[in-house]
Amino acid sequence: MKTLTSRAPRDRVGDEGRQVADERRPPSLAQCLVAESVGTFILTLVAAGADVLDAVTAGDIGHVARYLAPGLVLVALIFSLSGISGAHINPAVTLAFVARGVFPIRRALAFWGSQFVGAIIAGVALLALFGPAAQHGATRITIGLSPLAGAATEMVLTAILVLVILGTSEQPAVVGKNAAIAVGFTVAALGLFASPISGASMNPARSLGPAIATLQFTDWWLYVVGPLVGALVATGLVFAIYGPPSPASRKAAFGKHQ
Repeated sequence: MKTLTSRAPRDRVGDEGRQVADERRPPSLAQCLVAESVGTFILTLVAAGADVLDAVTAGDIGHVARYLAPGLVLVALIFSLSGISGAHINPAVTLAFVARGVFPIRRALAFWGSQFVGAIIAGVALLALFGPAAQHGATRITIGLSPLAGAATEMVLTAILVLVILGTSEQPAVVGKNAAIAVGFTVAALGLFASPISGASMNPARSLGPAIATLQFTDWWLYVVGPLVGALVATGLVFAIYGPPSPASRKAAFGKHQ
């Protein structure tokens, strides 16, 4: 009996040790790229799809639902994917982590490619489902302001979003899944507030994916320049507020396995 009793704890310790080792094994780069592509596909499908459906149904979706839906699905995506790739799902977010010094540029290039692939596939899916009406999924200025004003709007909105993302990444207690609610509701709130100006994209992949799929390139540049400049502005603000990056910010950029 003593032999059995003394062996059982060692067996449990061995099992627990193997389990811990498995949990610490990082996902491969290929897994991360698939996660980024799938996440960006889902976000673009929901965000652009809500705009398409609102146009097709003559407003049945409504302004609130159109911009609450992307925020809510982003919450779910961060819960689902942050442990694999960090759930960037946005080239501007990836750029911010690079500028923050916690994410290597070579890895970022692969992430950007995966994000754009996912967004383009989402645009093609909407085109296959809705035909020419899929063009409503491409973001555009809707209230007569200049493209420069639209770019400035996207810059400010993205700066706010990235400030929230980088700010939460500096706090170990809210890294990863615990940041999902803050980030998702920031996307929803900014969309509800400023969507009539530029569509409140804050995401070059979300804008260019449907634009490429439907060949709608009006003012496309502002959805690249605005968010990317906004991400850099937010990075500077975070440095002024928090100083150099903490280990928690690297964990947020890479996922919980790093």
